[in-house]
Amino acid sequence: MFRTLFHALHRLITSLALVGLTALTGATLSSAQAQNWPQRPIKLVVPASAGGTVDLLTRAMSGKLGELLGQPIVVENRAGASTSIAEEYVTRQAPDGYTLLMSGITLATQPFMRENLPYDPQRDFSMISLVATSGNVIVVHPAVAAKTVRELIDLAKASPKPMFYGTPAHGATGHLAAEMFNQAAGTRLQQVPYKGAAPALQDLMAGQIQMTFDNIPAAIGHIRSGKIRAIAVTSAKRDRQLPDVPTIAESGLPGYEIVAWFALVAPAKLPQEIINRVHAETVRTVKDAAVLERFEKIGFEAVGSTPAELAAYVKSQADTLGRVIRSAGIKPQ
Repeated sequence: MFRTLFHALHRLITSLALVGLTALTGATLSSAQAQNWPQRPIKLVVPASAGGTVDLLTRAMSGKLGELLGQPIVVENRAGASTSIAEEYVTRQAPDGYTLLMSGITLATQPFMRENLPYDPQRDFSMISLVATSGNVIVVHPAVAAKTVRELIDLAKASPKPMFYGTPAHGATGHLAAEMFNQAAGTRLQQVPYKGAAPALQDLMAGQIQMTFDNIPAAIGHIRSGKIRAIAVTSAKRDRQLPDVPTIAESGLPGYEIVAWFALVAPAKLPQEIINRVHAETVRTVKDAAVLERFEKIGFEAVGSTPAELAAYVKSQADTLGRVIRSAGIKPQ
């Protein structure tokens, strides 16, 4: 009996040792693979159609980033459901560094805007870097009798009918910027959601709506042509592309600030070696003179944060914008 018990115990110990050795070997191989990464092209998913703001940003930097990483960056557009289709897709991919995502403010707002969201943006992504920001701008039809924020507030309050603003999507930065404006100014501007910035701007220029709170890259060409008039920008400081346009904060609503922001993330549990490499090359990319010139032309301000700074920023934005969404009564879809 003793001998039988001894042999059983010996087999158990041997099995446990083999399991431990296998796990150790697997970890070593994983580390080696991470150190040798990348060995093939990298997919960079964009949660919007080609030609949109985040797509323009991604393509402005993808060539340089691929050059620094030593492999081509293949941009893949996966539009739909206010970015959640692309975000969910990326959370389901292997954390091997061959699938990345360029997303933005929805990393902070999706839990408030989508019912039964099948992922947690703060838990299910590896944060890499806050890449860039872009302010929004209040633009009105030339027939609107307001040239300043104060005049716009007075006009909105005096109007017997609601003034309508267009947004490229429900819950997008422009939507939240307008609701933040309503809360700060005591106005009742009404949202008209569109499927993209282009149709909203077309209706604005046609006089079907009175205003939009649009991304500067989408609106700036029409502002310069005189087809629409800029009232104020939503960022904390004036935009280099529109130096004569004041901020909302300096126009009588102190503390007002909201920007569109764009962040590079990957599936959760990405090896730290790969996170460090992508972060380092992303920072080098957004500091490259040619990339900076492209960013400036289309209205982006480069950032290049650390992964920890991005994680803290996403949490802060979720806290701030969650309050705006709840106060405005914006319902999940």
